[in-house]
Formats: sequence, structure tokens, C-alpha cells
Amino acid sequence: MKLATQDKPFYSSEIEQKLLEIRDMGFDAFEIDGAYLIEKFDKVEAAVRNTSVDISSVCGGYRGWIGDFNEERRMQAISDIENILKRAGSIGAKGIVVPAAWGMFSLRLPPMVPPRSPEEDRYVLLDSLKRLDNIAGSTGTAIFLEPLNRYEDHMINTLETAKQLICDGGFKNVKITADFFHMNIEEKNIAESILKYKEFIGHVHIADSHRYQPGDGHLDFVEGFRALLDIDYKGYMAFECRVLGENPAEEYKKSVEYIKECIARARWSKCKN
Repeated sequence: MKLATQDKPFYSSEIEQKLLEIRDMGFDAFEIDGAYLIEKFDKVEAAVRNTSVDISSVCGGYRGWIGDFNEERRMQAISDIENILKRAGSIGAKGIVVPAAWGMFSLRLPPMVPPRSPEEDRYVLLDSLKRLDNIAGSTGTAIFLEPLNRYEDHMINTLETAKQLICDGGFKNVKITADFFHMNIEEKNIAESILKYKEFIGHVHIADSHRYQPGDGHLDFVEGFRALLDIDYKGYMAFECRVLGENPAEEYKKSVEYIKECIARARWSKCKN
């Protein structure tokens, strides 16, 4: 299992220096913003070549959502993602993290009645994913479909729902992003869900129980990592979190060390048994 990070305010604004700082902090790769990748592509490409620090994946940086209520915005999202994947594929990034939507609607918050039925949601998502599945296939990348918690999205909250969409659509290039923060809210047991949907997991996000850096909350990462080892997961685990502390850079580095210790403990417990 390899570690990646998204951008942080304490990293340099220059991409080559940023990648060096990411490497020095103990990460293997960078999960980049899609808009940044497009706008700074030549510099990103050169920085990857000069530093040998990979771009693991893309998260965000496109307009609209694949499950958008507005058809124009939905098609804009698909178009933007296509452009991002063309760039991502050319520098070896594995794919892009894509939720159905984020912050668009929640069944747990007023008005609690969405403008579209569950059947219509499903139709729209299958159509978007079919288009993206084809694009990912042509660019040598993947769509990492991400279930979000019930307060951030109403369409895909669990690994089960994501898996069912993938199966119903027969998609070959759509995998699941297993996010520890969201799974902590929506899955009965994180490790059991990882084991159950092992064939569909293509990417992992990590944050602690309160969405800050791992090690600052109460999540049991060792049990989850042991499940990832049991399914022989070889992809990236990208930190997607805010950072608490008077010295955020130092706290973030401690968090990387903590996660590496959790991985080592998971390996040890697996060997012991």
C-alpha cells in the first residue's frame, strides 16, 4: 500500500518543489486537483519527470456533478472529467475520484424531499457512468466512484450502492473509492465492508473520525488496513483531511508516521495469525 496526499497550504506553490516536500514528508505520490492539472500540465509533467514523484490520482477540479439535477451541469462535469482523464492518463495517474455529487442535496437535512425520484437518480448515474467508463477505457485510467456520507450526498452513501451501480452498468473501468471517514459513518463495520467488496475497491481515502489528520481522532485504522492487506490491495491510500495543530506541517508529518506504524501493526497481526 502506497501513501499519497492532496495539496496543503504549507506546501510550496511551485509544483516541483511541492512534490519534493511531499516526498520528504514520507508520501509516495500526489493526488492532484483536476483544474490544476489542466492549467499547469506542462509544469506538472516536467515536475513528475524531474522528481520521480508520481501523480497517483485526481480529485475534484471539474464543474458540476455526474448526478447533477441540472442537465447542463451534468454534461459539463462529464466533459471536464474527460479532459482531465486525457491529461491524467498521459502522466500515469491511475484515475479520478468521482462522487455522485457533493453538497447538492441531503435527505437528512431540510427540505428532505429531492427534486428527482430514486429511479431518476439511478438512470442519470448509470448514463453518466457509462459515458465515463468509455472515456476511462480510452485513456487507460479509472473512475473511482466515491460513496459519501448521508449529510453530503443522498445518492451513493455505501459501498453496496456503488457496487450495485457498477454491476448493473457492467462497467469495466469504474471502481470504488473506499473512504475511511465516510465508511465510519455509513458502514456497519469498515473491515467487513472492505472484505465484502474487495473486487470493486480501486482507491482509498483516509482521514480520521472528525475529518482531520489520521491519529487525531478515534478511528481504528489497523483493523481496516489489515482488511486491505487481506484483499491484497496494492493501490494508493490518499490523505484527504484537514490538519489540526499549531504547526500543521509538523502534525501532518506525525500523521504520516502514525499511518505507517498502523500499516506495520496490521502486517504484524496478519502474520501472527
